[in-house]
This record gives sequence, C-alpha cells and structure tokens, in this order.
Amino acid sequence: MSSLSPTQLADGFVARIADLGLIALDGEESASFLHNQLTNDVEHLGLGEARLAGYCSPKGRLLASFLMWRSASTIYLQLPRDIQAAVQKRLSMFVLRAKTKLSDATEAAANAVVLGVGGAKAPAALQAWFDVLPAAPYTKVDHALGTLIRVADAFGAPRYQWLMSAETAETVLPALEGKLLAASGDAWHLSEIHAGVPQIAKATQEQFVPQMVNYELLGGVNFKKGCYPGQEIVARSQYLGKLKRRTTLVSIPDATAAAGMEVFATADPEQPCGMIVNAAPNGNGGVDALVEMKLAAIEAGSVRLGSAEGTALTFLDMPYVLEPLDL
Repeated sequence: MSSLSPTQLADGFVARIADLGLIALDGEESASFLHNQLTNDVEHLGLGEARLAGYCSPKGRLLASFLMWRSASTIYLQLPRDIQAAVQKRLSMFVLRAKTKLSDATEAAANAVVLGVGGAKAPAALQAWFDVLPAAPYTKVDHALGTLIRVADAFGAPRYQWLMSAETAETVLPALEGKLLAASGDAWHLSEIHAGVPQIAKATQEQFVPQMVNYELLGGVNFKKGCYPGQEIVARSQYLGKLKRRTTLVSIPDATAAAGMEVFATADPEQPCGMIVNAAPNGNGGVDALVEMKLAAIEAGSVRLGSAEGTALTFLDMPYVLEPLDL
C-alpha cells in the first residue's frame, strides 16, 4: 500500500494499526501502583476518558509514552510493541506487595484488532455503529462492538482508535473501507505526527525529559500529583525554566529519516541541535516528522539532517502553541 499525503488523509481514512502493544493491569491496587510510577494522574482516571502518561527513568528521561484508559476492572497502557516486553518487565519489578498483576493484552480477544479512523468523514462513517461518539479528544465510549477512543485531532478533524475483536473486524473494516480511504499503519503514524503527539520508540528511550517532547502541553504530566521516578527533575524543568527545547513538526525530503537521527543547525555545525522523535512517510517521497530541538534552532529555521550540510528540514505549522519554558 503506497503512502498517503496529509491532504488525502484529511478527507477521511481507516488504517489497521499492527505495531502497538497493550499492557493490562488487574487488581484492586492497580491505579495506586501506576499513580506512583507514571507522570499523570491514574487514581482519578474515569471510565469515559483516556490520558497520555509517561514512564521516566530516575533521571527524568522518558522510557515510554502511553495512551492510558480503563474498564471497570482493568487499566490499559498502549505503547509500541517493540518496547512493550521490556517496559512491562521493568514496571513489574516495582510491583512488590501491591495487589496488581501486569499482563500482555495485545492479543486479547476484545482488543485483537486496532483500527485508526480519522479525517473529516470519520464521524459520519462511525455513526453507522455508534449512536454517540466520544465528544472530545481523550474521551471514550465502550460498546458491544469494542472500545472507541477519541485521540488528538489532526488535519483539523477528529481521530479515533477503535479496539475490537478479530470477528468484529471482519465486517467492520470492509464497511469502513467502503466509506473512507483505506490506509496503512504508516498513515496512522503520520496523523499522530500532525497531531503533535510524540511516541517514545526504541531509538529514543531515555533521550527526552517530558517537556522536551511537549508532553505537558498535551496533558501528559500532572504537576500536582505525588512522587514517581524522575519527578523531581521533571518538576525542576518546569518551574526553573531551564529547558529551552521543544518538539516541532517538519517535512524532510529523505525517506530514510527515522526516529533517533540527529539534526544540526547551520549556525552551529559542530554539535547536534536535536533529534527526530517520530517520522512517517508523507506521500511525497519523504517523511514528515516530530523533531526535538533547541528553541533557538526552531526560531532560526535553518536545520539539516545528519550534519550541517545534510538535507534541509522544512518547518510546518504545529497544531498547538509551543510555549517556551524560559521563565
């Protein structure tokens, strides 16, 4: 399946997302356990909502970024499948006496298929099954046919993840493909990039304090909650205004650009000014990417891939304001 452009996706698309994993936590102390591990409030997570949350090293660097939601009995953490096992193992090491059990729910029957649905025509297409859609980003609806989570908007339109059984997908996916553009998982990741939502990948673990990837701007950090690994450094970055770095949206006419690759400002060629957080094919032979870099480099606007003589980055408009932490 060839890659699609943002303009094509903006009209309406459906994609099967196959590279995300799911950790499930069951037990009466699951919420309190996670509350003491993650950057966001877990204890007050409602049944009708979803949240972003980060998992940091003691040095405040992100080991993982999650989309998090709950059912009546279970809390779910969604993350890239290629880091799931290691992150799940690390979290499990800290359970100790807490009454919670972590398990891999990626292949669980109810969540076996994840569809990404977005664009202007998406709400009308979904209303064939749902009388009521999630009203705002990071809200969800539980239904006989699965869980529908609205995530951050992209291309000026809503986006949803629909988790369902393989049996449900056999009828739902062809029906949606009859109404919307059939797309690949790359298209979903391109929509995430255009929503300005970072995802920590294997190549970028322990590279970023949450604010470097705009995580608090997206509601992924709660500064009023108690301790979690790295909390002191995350709080210090916020209140002392020492962090003059942010993540922004760019286009790169180089299909090999990928997460973890460094970028260089032409004004300071000796050292990298930042790193690619996520990248996805943009339908034009290159990639669109979220790139973390110094605010000064963003403002100067002359940044290249790999070296100061590399391929030039074209800066695109972010869907939200990059508030500098320069107090």
